[in-house]
Amino acid sequence: MYEELLKNTALADERFVVMTAENRALVKNLPAVLGKRFIDTGITEQTMIGAAAGLALRGRIPVVHALSAFLSMRAFEFIRTDAGIANLPVKLSSFIPGFLSDGNGPTHQAIEDISIMRGIPNMQVFAPADESDLVTMLPKIWNTPNPAYVRICTRPAKYQHDTNFEIGKAEIISEGTDITILVYGFMFEQALITAEILREQGKSVGLINMRSLKPVDEKAIIKAAQQSELIVTIEDHFLTGGLYSIVAETLLKNRMTADVLPIALNEKWFKPARLNEVLEYEGFTGKQMAEKILEVAVSYEL
Repeated sequence: MYEELLKNTALADERFVVMTAENRALVKNLPAVLGKRFIDTGITEQTMIGAAAGLALRGRIPVVHALSAFLSMRAFEFIRTDAGIANLPVKLSSFIPGFLSDGNGPTHQAIEDISIMRGIPNMQVFAPADESDLVTMLPKIWNTPNPAYVRICTRPAKYQHDTNFEIGKAEIISEGTDITILVYGFMFEQALITAEILREQGKSVGLINMRSLKPVDEKAIIKAAQQSELIVTIEDHFLTGGLYSIVAETLLKNRMTADVLPIALNEKWFKPARLNEVLEYEGFTGKQMAEKILEVAVSYEL
C-alpha cells in the first residue's frame, strides 16, 4: 500500500523525488517506474539529506528513506540545519522504528527518535498506527510545505481508522471516565487489547490514537485529563522526550495537573528478539499492560 501510494503520487506530480540510503525495502519496485526521479545515495544518510534539501530548494518534494536509527541520529545535523531551519519540504520515511526493529541491537534501535525530531525547528512528527493509518495520513503530510518525520508502520490494520485525518488532530477511538489511554504507532495494536481487557473488568476506558505528535492535539489531551481519573501513555520509546513528556508539557502549559501512568522504556534499550518475544520480555503485551494499569487503578479506587 505504501509503495503504491508513493508511486501514484510521484507519477501524478513531477515534483516528487524518491530517495534512499541503500534501504529499498519499502520502494524496491520504484526505480524502474521513476527512472531519474529515484535516487539511491548508498549508505550515506547525511549526503542524502543534503541532496534532498538541495532538490527541495529547487521546487522538488523529496521523500527519503532510511533505517530509523540512522535517519534520526546519523543525519540529525543535516536534517536540523538543511531541512528544519530552512523549513524545506523534505519528507522523512523512517523505517523500522521502536519495537519494529525487533531483531537488532541498540545500534539499530530508534527509541529516542520522537524526542530528537520534535526538537527540530519547523519539523512535523507523525506516528501512524498501521499501514491503513499510514496511507490515510501521508497525502496531507506530503503536501505540506514543512519538513516531516514519519514513523513508518506497515503492520496490517486491526481497526478501521477515521479517514478524515487532519494534521495536529488525534483520532478519538473512545472516551472513558476511569482511564484514558494515549498511544501512537505500532503500540496502538496492543493498546486495543489493553482497553478491551480493562472494559471486561468494568472500567470506563478511553483510547486515543495520538498519530500527530508535532503539532499535537492539545485539546484531546486536556479533555482526557478533565474526563478521566487516570491517563496512561503507551509508547515504544524512551520515557524522556516522547508522549509522556508531550502530555506533561501540555498540562503544565495549561496550568493543569493529572494522574499519569507512563508505559515506556526507562533509560534502557530493549532486548533483541522476535517481536512477540520483545513485547513479552519488556512487558508491553496488551495483557501485561492491562495488569499494570489495574494495579495502579486499585490505588485510585477506580
